[in-house]
Amino acid sequence: MTMKLVSVVLLALLLDSGMSLVLPTDCSDIYNQSSSTRPSGVYTIYPIGSTSAVQVNCDMDSLDGRWTVFQRRVDGSVNFYRPWDHYKTGFGNAVGEYWLGLDTLSHLTLRKKYELLVDMEDFEGNKVFARYSSFSVDPEASGFTLHVSGFSVVGAGDSMNHHNRQKFSTFDKDQDIHEYNCARSHLGGFWYSNCHHTNPNGVYLWGADGTIFAIGVSWYTWKGHDYSLKSISMMVRPVQ
Repeated sequence: MTMKLVSVVLLALLLDSGMSLVLPTDCSDIYNQSSSTRPSGVYTIYPIGSTSAVQVNCDMDSLDGRWTVFQRRVDGSVNFYRPWDHYKTGFGNAVGEYWLGLDTLSHLTLRKKYELLVDMEDFEGNKVFARYSSFSVDPEASGFTLHVSGFSVVGAGDSMNHHNRQKFSTFDKDQDIHEYNCARSHLGGFWYSNCHHTNPNGVYLWGADGTIFAIGVSWYTWKGHDYSLKSISMMVRPVQ
């Protein structure tokens, strides 16, 4: 019996027994529902209801934990050069590299007020954070427009502000952007403006590489356009 089928059977048994069942919508719910410490790792959340089970990586350690990771790059094992529908529904594997999905992200961030944490590491072992007190994504009818503000933690610098209020864009769905300074054909999906100040879904390279301008996994205000990071994770949690 598959894990998915087991989960459905257990859910049905609980409902038939009349037991009250509160399904976690994010990693914060998982953290709060446990009487003991929950380690970082992969968990199942239900962002829209009992039929919307999604596996996510939960960061229970960084800055008091409870973070739901919606984007993760660690080794270049997953191709992020994908069309609109892939970014809408999600791809990859929560154990490694993945994108949670714009539909899920929009449902989450419109239900509660969320903050954003971006966790980065370079190939020299240096690690930095960038934190934003407000983060949300509009529904698809509005182009999955990004709203991000309230930057803090100066180590990485503020690269997300440049992308605030931008619609999401993929190679098959350019939404009124003008990438006149960047190699557009090499960019992954993101909330692009004129070029970019961060490109977390770009081509996975290994450190400094200026072969083709600004195509790597970059955070401009920390390492510039031509340094591709070893790892980057973008994660959200409800504001307390």
